[in-house]
Amino acid sequence: MKHITKISALASILLPFACATSNEKLSRAQSQNSGQMYVFESDSNGFNTKTFFYDNGQEVVAFDSQFTPDLAKQSIEFLRTKTKNPITNLVITHPNPDKFNAIDVFKSHGAEVIASKATAEAWPSVHAYKKYFFVNIAKMFTGDTYPKLSEVDQRFESSLELKLKNGEVISLRELKGPGVSSNQTVAYISAINSLIVGDLVHHKAHAWLEGGIVNGQPTPTIKSWIQDLEELKSRFATTNPMVYGGRGDAVDLKTAVDSQILYLSRVDEIVTKYVNGLGEQKAELKTEASQVHYTKLQQLIESEFADYKLGYMIQYGVYGLALSK
Repeated sequence: MKHITKISALASILLPFACATSNEKLSRAQSQNSGQMYVFESDSNGFNTKTFFYDNGQEVVAFDSQFTPDLAKQSIEFLRTKTKNPITNLVITHPNPDKFNAIDVFKSHGAEVIASKATAEAWPSVHAYKKYFFVNIAKMFTGDTYPKLSEVDQRFESSLELKLKNGEVISLRELKGPGVSSNQTVAYISAINSLIVGDLVHHKAHAWLEGGIVNGQPTPTIKSWIQDLEELKSRFATTNPMVYGGRGDAVDLKTAVDSQILYLSRVDEIVTKYVNGLGEQKAELKTEASQVHYTKLQQLIESEFADYKLGYMIQYGVYGLALSK
């Protein structure tokens, strides 16, 4: 985990989404019809980011691009071990760099990139924020080697019915408020009763608690995140689809929502109590000394959720939530 080690040494008020060379963890969900969901997951150096591929037997729709072009290429190489069907679309679920940084790789394979207007409009400021960290603080990239900001091919407002060549429809919808990021798109694939939700859900895996980057600042919104989850539970109550979150296990919607709300509520309580107890030391959260506090918060949250994976996600994302207290 060479990049994670480097980030730990450099952590301060700006803490990153990380990337690095990855290994694959492969999984596949099958349905009763011909549609298949294939999942590529980077290892911990790539922060276990997932790219989902829905193959309906004629074409493939991908969801989220990975952080770097190299990781995107690995995801497509993985896909080619499963199917030769063309990738016709890449859907971006929300404006975080591990979702949009590598869209040009998918474009080079013929995919049209689709994102909500809100996601596309948030990209420039998110890109600038993350590029500054990786180039100037972590020094993992130069200005020339950091992934380039690219363009969306198709934008939509609140919803889009993406019609595939065989007549299937994938329903894309913007949720009402910010969640893990400043806004959130979900995709419902009725043919396999599955819901793609990006990082809105990390089932049995720790959440990224930075919040969306708004006006150059991390802006966590736990209350709105929970409201988004409740919106999904209400909208899809009758079908209770399988939920594919950005990290963690795929599970049915009711299980995913109930456990995620419990996690977020309890983590918010833990962080609030810890920050309020710092007194004058609270100022350290904006200095290089902050890392000791984020490490302590990681320990507290991991102790509360002992069966959850990816504890390192806490240490590198919790700064946003802590600074909001």
